[in-house]
Amino acid sequence: MSARIPHSAHVYSHLKDPVSAQTESTHSTNYSDRSDPGSHHNPNPMEPPSTPGQMEMDQTVENVETALYQLYFDPDMVQKDVAQKWLTQAQASAQGWQWCWALLGSDKIPEVQFFGASTLHIKICRHWSDLPTEQHETLRMQLLSQILHFSAGPKMVRTRLCVALASMALNLIPHVWSQPVVDIVRAFQPQKQDSEGGCSAEVSRDPQSHCLALLELLTVIPEEFLSSRLAPARRSQLREALASEWATVCPMLRQLLQSQDSSSLVKEKVLHCLSSWVGLDVSLGESQELVQDCFSMLSHPQLFDSAVETIVTVISQPDCQRYIDALLSLMPLVLGLYDQLKTAAQGGDMETSHGICRIAVALGETHSRVLLEQLDHWQEYLALVNMILFCSGIPGHYPVSETTSSLTLTFWYTLQDDILSFEEEKQAVYLQVYRPVYFQLVDVLLQKSHYPSEEEYTSWSSDDKEQFRIYRVDISDTLMYVYEILGSELLSKLYDGLGRQLMDPQQSGVWQDTEALLFGFQSIAETIDVNYSDVIPGLIGLLPRINISNLMLADTVMYTIGSLAEWLADHPVMLSSVLPMVLQGLEKEELSVSSVSTLKRICRECRHNLSPCAQDILTVSQTVLLKNLHKSSQCMWLMQALGFLLSALPAEEILSGLHSLITPHIQQLDALAHQEPNASNKQSIMHILGMLSNLFSTLDISTHSEVSEGAASLRLTPSQRPPNPVVVVLQQVFPLIQTILGKWLCDSEVVEAVCGVFDKSVRTLLYDFGPMVPQLCEMLGQMYGAFPQASALNLARQMVHIFAGEEHHLSDIQGLTKVLTSATLALFQQGLRDHPDIVESFMYLHAQILKRKPGLYHSDQLDVEALFHCGIQAIKFPETATVKAACLFYTEFLNRCKDMPLLAEDLQKDGKLLTETVIHAIAGGSPRGATEPFSDVLLNLNRHCPALLPRWLNESLQAAGFPAAQVSAEQKQSFIQQLLREQTNKRRMKETVMEFSQLCRGLQGSGYSKY
Repeated sequence: MSARIPHSAHVYSHLKDPVSAQTESTHSTNYSDRSDPGSHHNPNPMEPPSTPGQMEMDQTVENVETALYQLYFDPDMVQKDVAQKWLTQAQASAQGWQWCWALLGSDKIPEVQFFGASTLHIKICRHWSDLPTEQHETLRMQLLSQILHFSAGPKMVRTRLCVALASMALNLIPHVWSQPVVDIVRAFQPQKQDSEGGCSAEVSRDPQSHCLALLELLTVIPEEFLSSRLAPARRSQLREALASEWATVCPMLRQLLQSQDSSSLVKEKVLHCLSSWVGLDVSLGESQELVQDCFSMLSHPQLFDSAVETIVTVISQPDCQRYIDALLSLMPLVLGLYDQLKTAAQGGDMETSHGICRIAVALGETHSRVLLEQLDHWQEYLALVNMILFCSGIPGHYPVSETTSSLTLTFWYTLQDDILSFEEEKQAVYLQVYRPVYFQLVDVLLQKSHYPSEEEYTSWSSDDKEQFRIYRVDISDTLMYVYEILGSELLSKLYDGLGRQLMDPQQSGVWQDTEALLFGFQSIAETIDVNYSDVIPGLIGLLPRINISNLMLADTVMYTIGSLAEWLADHPVMLSSVLPMVLQGLEKEELSVSSVSTLKRICRECRHNLSPCAQDILTVSQTVLLKNLHKSSQCMWLMQALGFLLSALPAEEILSGLHSLITPHIQQLDALAHQEPNASNKQSIMHILGMLSNLFSTLDISTHSEVSEGAASLRLTPSQRPPNPVVVVLQQVFPLIQTILGKWLCDSEVVEAVCGVFDKSVRTLLYDFGPMVPQLCEMLGQMYGAFPQASALNLARQMVHIFAGEEHHLSDIQGLTKVLTSATLALFQQGLRDHPDIVESFMYLHAQILKRKPGLYHSDQLDVEALFHCGIQAIKFPETATVKAACLFYTEFLNRCKDMPLLAEDLQKDGKLLTETVIHAIAGGSPRGATEPFSDVLLNLNRHCPALLPRWLNESLQAAGFPAAQVSAEQKQSFIQQLLREQTNKRRMKETVMEFSQLCRGLQGSGYSKY
């Protein structure tokens, strides 16, 4: 039958077990209501298969075949889905044990045979208990016979049968089937076939196919074990039983690998088989000869990749360290690959050099400490380290002409870490040997970090450039680790190299050499404290000599200066040497990111020393901002830098500098505010508002007050302190902001940008923001009343946090709270399901009120009962963030009940409703990620309502089927008792709640028990 249909490669590539297809379909059609079970079977797959409505549920072989043709060949996806579901049900039924064998017939097409084999595997995996014990031996013999029969193919069918037999073995080991591997190997021996199925003729006709089938079967047994879900005790028992069978497998694999009669295909299968058994932690001591044989396969091009994978898999096992002698026996074999590695590197053979490097790194990195400790073999390990050093410096540019060097970088950290972990006396010995290697490594890494020529770099793809950038970051991290070994001598080495480059006319170095040395400096200075290094002053003196006409070199110069910002703060006299370079870079669009980030770091770290050059910085910055040289994100960084700069100026200069800086932007904003709204205007408005927000986020003059008046001045009233320059500016632009809101009130992004200006100002100025509180509270109330948005609530929360405790601002805060609460309660009555952000922000606002100023709840203007019910609705939202906000609200609410009779009264009335809602949410009504906050609510309920909570819990949980049908009355009582025991231990309460949640959701022991 299979000869009637041409099977192209794509059919096999898309073939899959219907059970694993995971097709989700809403169609309910099934194979039913067919009067003649056989009349609609389609024996010719070239003809359209029967429609689902014509097919019966009877699981005859014909029906299964028809459904399979439907699944694989019908172009109608609806019909495919129906067939998929029916076949899944068929596989789960008891009848599957019978009809699956018929599908393996020689007259069936490969797709049908594959489904038969897959069904066998599924039945053995999932329905093993359905098979009577007396049929186990028959099943085993049938499977072995079928594997032998399909040894020549199709491969997909043979593989599935092998997996089925492997799964069966795992069910029977060790008590029923004590030595499955021994029995399987015997079954495949030609001289034994008469007693094991009578297939000797087949064996003699195609010995290679039978050998491949045996190897595949031996390969999938460990794989099936490793992929199976097993209890720890059973897993340990099986691992031990299988590992004991390695004594049978290993000699056979050696024999096949050494035999000249074995084909490359057989040897490749042997290599894969070894890799599979390594996962069982088989002893390297028992396998070292076989592993050594694998090295001889590296000289065969067609086996090279498989041999590399196998060798790396074997020697990457940490357990190998128990077998020192075996491990050391591999060292000469790895070192013996050095010549092959050099030849491959010189010839540009990336695949070979990559593979050999993987082997060397696997041995050196996995076992670095244990090999270091073998003092009698120190020269061999040093040779291995030098071999890896060669790999680090392999010729070519990563990732375009080589991909090997990146494999080695982790090794150098591991080696350094192991050396430094020895006691001081041993460490000194190792450092004497390996410090010279690390000095060589520095040269290698700097060379590898070189950019290609500008012409070549331009031709690289964006993906190659990104990979090279990441590669340089990895090199940077490695240099930082190397500093731990070499210390200040590394900086001296870099400085001497840079000095020769820039000072000696005989050194006609290209720009890449200079860039690489600076890159090395920057890598170290970025994370290591270089304040005490005696070479940094010399480096600062050399920087102005660098010609930054090349953009990549200029970028690195900028980043190097930025990495030295903290040093410059301690040595301000050197600022004049490098700041002009930064300002020069600021005027180049191509250096936007590096120059702006560097200026920001300098302004943040050195702000108290920048007064002499503040005007230059402001002038250049204003120029580049007006020219729109930088992208929006860099403009925001630049405004943060200028905020740091202005905040350190003398008080009388801040306001004039601030006005000078923002006036052009305010004028532009004014013009935009009076134009009709459109997309272009919107982006410009948000850009300017964003710049103001970022400027105000860092413009903090509190340090002036601390120096002049002491920290207590921060709490002086506005009348006792001069107005903050930011407040002065905000008061001046306030009417303009109101104008913008008048036109853009319905646009949440613009409103958020407006609120951002005030939010950043409040966070930075704290109590100095006080003069703005009345008008901002009024504006927020009006804005939210007209068009409620979450950003207004978030800003109000910040106002409550800072000013609710200030008596002279209390009435404003109270009025704002009333307006926002009334408007939101009205929205809850209308339905806020489509606005979880508003609900979330509202819950956080009231949690902040309860925490900071619970007295606001004494006002008749707040409907406590309505707020309580808003929280109940919020808990029922599917968004985790909203649920967490509601839980925080109730946590604060419960904390205040003891001191506030109004809250306690409402809790007594609606506490049961809260308890029921929380239990329902824990049981599945809310996202699993919100379970922990619910434990906080229950802990506080138990702490503050110890007399009421038991009654609420018992009344809620006594209802049948609540909160989940699968939870018994005993489990509910156990949950109640565990809850009531906890009034202080948050961890135990969390564990109790999570366990109950998993029980209700049917997830206990499913592998999803951890969040």
